[in-house]
Amino acid sequence: MAQHFGDRSPFVAIGTFDGVHRGHRAVLQTMVQAARLAKAPAVVLTFVPHPLTILRPEEAPPLLMSYEQRAELLCGTGAEALVELPFNGELAHTSPATFVQRHLCQQARARRVFVGADFSFGARGAGRPETLAVLGRQACGLETTVVPLLESQGLPISSTRIRQALREGRPALAARLLGRPFSLHGEVRRGRQLGAELGFPTANLVPPTGVVCPEQGVYAAWGRTLGPEGPGPWRPAVANLGRRPTVDGENVVLEVHLLGFSGDLYGQRLEVAFLRRLRGERRFPNVDALRAQIGRDAARAATILEHSPWATAP
Repeated sequence: MAQHFGDRSPFVAIGTFDGVHRGHRAVLQTMVQAARLAKAPAVVLTFVPHPLTILRPEEAPPLLMSYEQRAELLCGTGAEALVELPFNGELAHTSPATFVQRHLCQQARARRVFVGADFSFGARGAGRPETLAVLGRQACGLETTVVPLLESQGLPISSTRIRQALREGRPALAARLLGRPFSLHGEVRRGRQLGAELGFPTANLVPPTGVVCPEQGVYAAWGRTLGPEGPGPWRPAVANLGRRPTVDGENVVLEVHLLGFSGDLYGQRLEVAFLRRLRGERRFPNVDALRAQIGRDAARAATILEHSPWATAP
């Protein structure tokens, strides 16, 4: 990092940043704005994998997004560089003082560091923001800025709170905390084509492993393709996340019907953004009853999306 910027000492924001939610963005925006005023490089320092997968694997949460998605969002904050520090056993046992000296002073040659008020670092999480301020000043004159936690409805915005909202089937709350709708990415796979037979062709995706899934059920959603030349336009959709009990009841699948769209999506990558849960998944007595319900779900989703605050794009 120091070689990349020559003699210019960067401003650095540090964190896990899972979800890159509104609270994370408060830290990142504070850093980027300060760096621009000081004409200093703006750098984001984060960790791969999530520290809990090494520290306490049994407590490691499912992620709010893949590391690739996180990197894309972090690079879109205005930072000039993203550094993904491998979180391994050695780093887990590094003392707070060594972490500051090695990674911030020697390697990054940072001039100023930005963290959230709940930031912890070093062996057993012993380092806190106040620790960082003292150690940084002593080690290399590093200045520390602690950004207060952002709150919503009287509670701090956190990745844990967002995961809980999704598990409860409350994507609107998750969207308020994230600052955008929660989305899943996946490759469209060939299914049994029952949706086409019912008059509602669907793109079938297997939810990515290691990423949190919303509560199973039917959702009003947005969908778009993700190609090498960039993402396509957002399209209104109705999505079913579950085991399809009327059909086979096997593995969890995300089925997405893009309203008013016709075309071949097989093999393409699709992003699905969840807006509102319409109902839970249930078994129907026959395919005719299923077809009728899908029609009602699609009509309701269209109405919701037309009046959604995300009507132009999530």
